Amino acid sequence: MVTDTNPIAMTAVTSVGAAGMPRHHLAIFAALFVFLIAAPFLLYPIFVMKVLCFALFACAFNLLLGYGGLLSFGHAAYFGMASYVSAHAAKVWGLTPELAIIAGTLVAAVLGLAIGSLAIRRHGIYFAMVTLAFAQMVYFFSLQAAFTGGEDGIQAVPRGYLFGLIDLRSNELLYFFVLAIFFAGILLIYRIIHSPFGQVLKAIRENEPRAISLGYRVNRYKLTVFVLSAALAGVAGATKAIVFQLASLTDVYWTMSGEVVLMTLLGGMGTVFGPIVGAAVIVTMQNYLATFGDWVTIAQGTIFVVAVLLFREGVVGILAKWIGKPL
Repeated sequence: MVTDTNPIAMTAVTSVGAAGMPRHHLAIFAALFVFLIAAPFLLYPIFVMKVLCFALFACAFNLLLGYGGLLSFGHAAYFGMASYVSAHAAKVWGLTPELAIIAGTLVAAVLGLAIGSLAIRRHGIYFAMVTLAFAQMVYFFSLQAAFTGGEDGIQAVPRGYLFGLIDLRSNELLYFFVLAIFFAGILLIYRIIHSPFGQVLKAIRENEPRAISLGYRVNRYKLTVFVLSAALAGVAGATKAIVFQLASLTDVYWTMSGEVVLMTLLGGMGTVFGPIVGAAVIVTMQNYLATFGDWVTIAQGTIFVVAVLLFREGVVGILAKWIGKPL
């Protein structure tokens, strides 16, 4: 039987709650839910929605890197292309927001299938460079394609009516829609991680030749997790386009891929809640230090260097070591 090779996961004795989920995980999910329910009344709703979108993006990337062991430098391609398709579908085709988001997600999944089918043929740094090369191709396509608006992007995207009934022009109503998408996404990721499929992914991550010798079709598992990660990144990008009523080249530029790597490593690669923390930290810095201009990038770089040197497991990874339980 394939099990998680993480020392914390192997040594920790955790009590199990409903649906087989460890009770400390249930408590964290419950606390996070309560906090996010109250968040729009304490903080600016648009800011919190941005955090949620990027947290889901980081969790999707962590599924590929933290559990599949595949470092992609091109995840902005799925995030950005889903953003463009969602914005175009809502503005030009007149689709309702949920259908626009589904359209963006499907395009991201198809793009992930096409790129992943070729990228998984390579390993290590070659895999990373292939994903970056394809992402740059998507960027230049987005720059030249007519429907993307080029350097202007797609602006004034209508938020529309959810299911044709609920007016999402209200920030409060839109917030709870985004919150539902976020929780659905992270719970799906949680289920994937703790399923038999997720256990095989961890085995491939730790020792691919051994997984092959056990009879697993490794490339199928890699491609599946690649597509799942791309689709979930697409959900985040499509939702972000509805929230900000904008899709731009920033969404598909290579720096977006770098940011999601930073979020994941800062919060804790291979942890459930680490990418959420990492995304919250990075988005908060970008928001509240925006007046310092390019110094924000320097601050992010400094934090990344400190994180790599002092706590390579990330914030949540270090916390998990302290309490002796997987997070």
